[in-house]
Amino acid sequence: MTDSSSNTPARLAASPLEQYRAFLARGELAFQVDEAGRALFYPRVAAPAGYRGELRWATSGGLGTVYATTFISPKGEPAYNVALIDMDEGFRLMSRVESIPADQVRIGMRVKVRVHPAEGDEGPYPVFDPVETA
Repeated sequence: MTDSSSNTPARLAASPLEQYRAFLARGELAFQVDEAGRALFYPRVAAPAGYRGELRWATSGGLGTVYATTFISPKGEPAYNVALIDMDEGFRLMSRVESIPADQVRIGMRVKVRVHPAEGDEGPYPVFDPVETA
């Protein structure tokens, strides 16, 4: 009987989600690219239809543009927004824009990622702040 664990490449030792969270824990927003350099997000084990080859990790420069946004005003709680962000590297993710009132987030607004640190049972996650224009 052979020990297959020694044959497993280090990159397969953790799930794509665990690898993504490890990048976040270091303050980096990571995404995957296929062999043609096309960006993919959310982390996956294998390339989906239309993409080719083995997926590898890349880190984002952190800049993006709000593609769509809405805000929610729960009764008795502060309003918050939900936004789709098109990252400059070519992938889109859902998050929120912070540091401004929820109703002031606008489509086309330039934003920069900030990693919200882990708290309790919740792991780190990306949020965005407007890019200062002056």
